[in-house]
Amino acid sequence: MRGAPETMAVLRPKSGAEAVKLYGQQTKAVPLAGGTDFMVLWNLGLLNGRTILDLSGVRDWRKIAAARTGVLVGSLATHAEIGRHPTVRAEFPLLVSACATIGAAQIQNRGTLGGNIANASPAGDTFPSLLVYEAVVRTVSPRGKRKLPISEVFAGVKRTTLGPGELIEAVELPFLDKRPSRRLFRKVGTRLAQAISKTVAAGILRLGKGGVVEDFRFALGSMAPTAVRLTEAESAVVGFKLTPAVVDEACRRLERSVSPIDDIRSTREYRLEVSRNILRSFLEGNQ
Repeated sequence: MRGAPETMAVLRPKSGAEAVKLYGQQTKAVPLAGGTDFMVLWNLGLLNGRTILDLSGVRDWRKIAAARTGVLVGSLATHAEIGRHPTVRAEFPLLVSACATIGAAQIQNRGTLGGNIANASPAGDTFPSLLVYEAVVRTVSPRGKRKLPISEVFAGVKRTTLGPGELIEAVELPFLDKRPSRRLFRKVGTRLAQAISKTVAAGILRLGKGGVVEDFRFALGSMAPTAVRLTEAESAVVGFKLTPAVVDEACRRLERSVSPIDDIRSTREYRLEVSRNILRSFLEGNQ
């Protein structure tokens, strides 16, 4: 521990362009979005001597806008705002469910989607849902703008692929081509509310003619250094009927995609067993 918090230099941009300019000039500054994780570090004195880039005044990055192909969620939209948006509720219910599990009302009204992504915790509750919805992260920096699939943003525990001076401005959620036959969001923690995940899962499944799987997406958090799509398990299912043998094979492949650890919240064995059970129940239609 580095002692009590100290007064910090704070930059307060009023627009996205100003935020990019300031961050480009001071790439060692710490971006501040909702502050739910930031305040923990500050109270521990771990940000002493750092310049803070307070993004709360960038109003354009808080908007949620529905378009023809999907929904654009500003990086500063809070979990509560996302959960209340009518189009998000109708088209992306797994993300709504995830946002509702993040802390208590105070955290949901402060925490932001962009801050959640930039924080890159392996236990981020929104990440499995963003993965199955194949979200795209929009970033901006002095070098210009780019789009990254959510699967390419995370580089490890608390690490991203964002470059120096690069900020998240929005997240694209593309509409699904067809409605899923089944959906799943499941968070397993020590208690029913306000708990960090031992494992968190999201999935969508669409059945076609004769019960053949046309689309299957499944993702897990708290099971690896980053949240992951279980592409090997998905490939065992798509194009097949959900026979016991197909379900068994998908469950066997789960372990190839994740590498959970023993920590203060759970054990490797528990995480694997629970995650396999969630996957099996979902495929069998028992969730």
